[in-house]
Amino acid sequence: MRATRKIRWGILGTGAIAKKFGEGLKLVPDAELLAVGSRTRKTAEKFADTFQIPHRHAGYDKLANDSDVDVIYVATPHPFHMENTLMCLNAGRAVLCEKPFAINASQATRMVNAARDKRLFLMEAMWTRFLPVMAEVRQLLDQEVIGQVRLLQADFGFKGKWNRKGRLFNPELAGGALLDVGVYTVSLASMVFENPPKEISATAHIGKTGVDEQAAMLFGYDDGQSAVLHCAVRTETPQQAFIVGTKGSIRIHPQFWRATSATISVEGKKDRVLEIPLHGYGLDHQAREVMRCLRAGKLESDVMPLDESIHIMKTMDEIRAQLRLKYPME
Repeated sequence: MRATRKIRWGILGTGAIAKKFGEGLKLVPDAELLAVGSRTRKTAEKFADTFQIPHRHAGYDKLANDSDVDVIYVATPHPFHMENTLMCLNAGRAVLCEKPFAINASQATRMVNAARDKRLFLMEAMWTRFLPVMAEVRQLLDQEVIGQVRLLQADFGFKGKWNRKGRLFNPELAGGALLDVGVYTVSLASMVFENPPKEISATAHIGKTGVDEQAAMLFGYDDGQSAVLHCAVRTETPQQAFIVGTKGSIRIHPQFWRATSATISVEGKKDRVLEIPLHGYGLDHQAREVMRCLRAGKLESDVMPLDESIHIMKTMDEIRAQLRLKYPME
């Protein structure tokens, strides 16, 4: 792909996260938001008017087959990620698929195999991983500034507005805490320890609609390390992450999933606070990574590899198996 021209994006879906991603693309000079696809003409036109998008498609398939588009951001609800991603890949489009990557590891594997068979770029949109603070945290861990990591504590809980049919509480939309916000904590553990957990223990409160409204996970790793994770959609939590090593610790705050600061504490030294403000919501950084990969001819990201996305889904599958939580579409 020529580095001299803008990379042309399409957005599949017109919900809240699609709007935030559209705003994020405005911060990327070499990105062009060229097309949008929605289930209806009315919503496609409304979204397109907001962002001055020239190609307006009433139907996801029409967007997938828009040959002027280089890469499509899939922003539909969880249960449709695999279907929409496969449709785009089959039409020859690179894909950035919103988290969680899929409903389960089987779906994730199908998506990855399709991308690899067609030699097309695919990445999970775990946007937190691409934030500047997170990039600095990875460097600190690689340099063993806090020694060998022994423990991770992370939580993501919020009070969602009750709506039995809304995506948070509706099992038909794979609702619940784990897939919506728990995935942030599980993905963070994967990033920190660079391997799937050896042992997994989980407990949850299952609400009256049959989804997990609150869950807690304990992970154990080969070297005796552990991760203690919490998520909730009816309870507000601090939403911070705390990484403890043999020589010190790193606290990621004020909200680890949208981090702008990290406090580094090392034995015998004064605490250091790293601050990197975000411009906008922060979704522009994952778009930059996709575009960097496309320009380099890469089929996946080194920061969010496809095999890791599959392993994360396998971990989530095991958690749900322990919770006896199964979605109607499975």
